[in-house]
Amino acid sequence: MDSKFLNARSPMRLLEKGLHGGLGAGNLGLVVAGPGVGKTPFLVGVALDDLLRGQPVLHVALDQTVAHTRAYYDTVFDDYAAHARLNDEAVVHANVDRLRSLRAYPPQGFDAAKLRDAIKRETEAGQTPHVVILEGYDVAGAQAAEIGDLRSLAKEQELEIWISVTCSTEEIPDLPPEVGHGKDRFDVILALEPGSGSVKLRALKDHDNPDVSNLHVALDPKTLLLTRS
Repeated sequence: MDSKFLNARSPMRLLEKGLHGGLGAGNLGLVVAGPGVGKTPFLVGVALDDLLRGQPVLHVALDQTVAHTRAYYDTVFDDYAAHARLNDEAVVHANVDRLRSLRAYPPQGFDAAKLRDAIKRETEAGQTPHVVILEGYDVAGAQAAEIGDLRSLAKEQELEIWISVTCSTEEIPDLPPEVGHGKDRFDVILALEPGSGSVKLRALKDHDNPDVSNLHVALDPKTLLLTRS
């Protein structure tokens, strides 16, 4: 199948509908889950959705190497291509690699200023990111003002910034302590939890909407690809 056709039918469209339009440019999103539940594959899936639409993505890893992060992309893409019977797989993969930039930094001292510099370097290279994935950022240890700086950067640059946080438990009934002071600074907060036959995806916060809708999506436990639930 053609990648544009598949993208239009992607479960990401259901996620966007459930979140009243998705995260959206200028906003800050958070994904929380226990160890190994699927945060990285989910965020790589978010990134691939934009990459397949021709939108540049910057993926910043504070807890992994560039090689490790690239391997995640390759695995998720291969599963996606096989599942969707993607036409011109090699061509599409090459275009994804061209539009995606991977950077690794030590977690100590990483802040909005360093992310701003990374985005500037990408822009100077001719590829301004549409989405930023930030893994390994210490949300609980950050002051509210620091997270506010990241949100201000998202608005200033008109991009989406997704951050992942590892929780101590797999079940997440409410906002976990690992969110720290950042609750009011995030526009969207999603939780991933192991379920029966799938990894459940729930919204803990959906912008300013008091009624959090059913997202109608989950992660396949074998491929960790986003699927309809």
